[in-house]
Amino acid sequence: MDKIVLGARIREARNKCKFTQEVLAEKADIGVMYLGEIERGIKMPSLNVFIRLVEALNISADYILRDELSSGRDFVFDELTAKLSPLTPKQRKAASDILDAFIRNL
Repeated sequence: MDKIVLGARIREARNKCKFTQEVLAEKADIGVMYLGEIERGIKMPSLNVFIRLVEALNISADYILRDELSSGRDFVFDELTAKLSPLTPKQRKAASDILDAFIRNL
């Protein structure tokens, strides 16, 4: 997995938890500067640190590794479904059309 993508996903998860870097670093027992380097994609955490981060964030590893693990695909589908569920049928159709156009242009 790319360090930048991994770091961005950790930052995204931290922000969803409304944690500051200081709070997450303390919960994961790592330095704030090290966490910042991970989030910016400068450093790749060791497996041990990665496990402590996902435990501190109370998320599964596939939330972060969803493009790297086959089980992560289920998370992405669940995430898309959750985003589409509050929409009206007309809005869901529009979102589906946009997604179709996007996929065709990949």
